[in-house]
Amino acid sequence: MLVKREPDIKSSEITDKALYINRRQFIISTAALVGFGLQVPEFLYSSEERPRQKLAATIRGKYTVDEKTTSYKNATNYNNFYEFSTRKEDIEALTKNFRPRPWTVLVDGHVKKSKKYDVDELIKMFSLEERISRFRCVEAWSMVVPWLGFPMADFIKRVEPISKAKYVEFTTLHDPSQMPGQRSRILDWPYVEGLRMDEAAHPLTFLAVGMYDEVLPNQNGAPIRLVVPWKYGFKSIKSIVRIRFLEQMPTTSWVKAIPREYGFYANVNPKVDHPRWSQARERRLGEFRKRKTKIFNGYADQVAHLYTGMDLRKFY
Repeated sequence: MLVKREPDIKSSEITDKALYINRRQFIISTAALVGFGLQVPEFLYSSEERPRQKLAATIRGKYTVDEKTTSYKNATNYNNFYEFSTRKEDIEALTKNFRPRPWTVLVDGHVKKSKKYDVDELIKMFSLEERISRFRCVEAWSMVVPWLGFPMADFIKRVEPISKAKYVEFTTLHDPSQMPGQRSRILDWPYVEGLRMDEAAHPLTFLAVGMYDEVLPNQNGAPIRLVVPWKYGFKSIKSIVRIRFLEQMPTTSWVKAIPREYGFYANVNPKVDHPRWSQARERRLGEFRKRKTKIFNGYADQVAHLYTGMDLRKFY
C-alpha cells in the first residue's frame, strides 16, 4: 500500500531536495493546510521575486509513500507548462519574471459564497500549520514530491456549493504578455480543467502553494495549483485564477483539443494504450529502466470506489 501515516517523521528527513514534474505529473496523495491561526510568512504577501523562500510552521503530513524523493533540481527544471512553452527544459527560464503577486482567485457558479479571493486570503483562511508530505507522481516517467497545500475538500466546505453543483471547473491565468506560449494556437486559451464534485472533495485532492518546504516556484504553477494524485498531470492545473461550480460537465482544454486522445477523467489504465503510445510502463525521473504503471497510479485502495460501475476504457 502506497499511502501510510508517519506523524513522527520530520519534514527535513524527506526534503532531500527531490523531485517533481509535469503532465501526468504529480499524482500526490495529499495533505493540506488545516492550521489554527498561524501567521502566514511575510514573503507570501510580496510581489517581489524571492526564489527558494522557506515556508514556515510546516509539520509532517498525513500521507506519504515509502519511496525515495526525486531531486529538487529535476522537479523544477523539467516541467510541462504550455502557457510558456512546449519545451519542458525551457520553462524555468521563461517563468523567471512571471509575477505571482498580486493574485486573486474568482470563486463563482453554483456556490453560496461567490467572491474574488486574494490568494493570501485563501492561504490565511486555512492557515499554514500543515503538511509536507511525499507523493508519487507520474507522466511517461514518475517522481516523488513533497508538497505543501490545503485540502480541496476544506475549500469546498468553506465556499458552500449548492445542490446543483456537480462539477468544479478550474481556469489558468490568460496573460500572453507574461505567458508567451499563449501566443500560439496549441490550445484554446485560457487553459481549463475540471473534476467531478466527489473527485474534488476526495481527501487526496488539494490546492498546492508550496513544495520541498518552500514557496511554489513559478515554473511549478505559482502561486496556487491543483494536485490530483491518482490522475494524469494535466489535471493538475497551474496558476489558477478561477474556480467555478457547475451543474454540467465542463469542456476541458485537452478534451476540446484532442477528444480522441484525452478524456475528462484522465485515469491512466495500464491495460489500455493511448492512441500514440503504451501506458503499461513508466520511467522514474533519474532512472534508466522503466517500471510497471499501476492503476490509479497506485492509489486504487483510496479512489477506485469513485468509479464503481464505470467502463474505464470508455470513460478515460
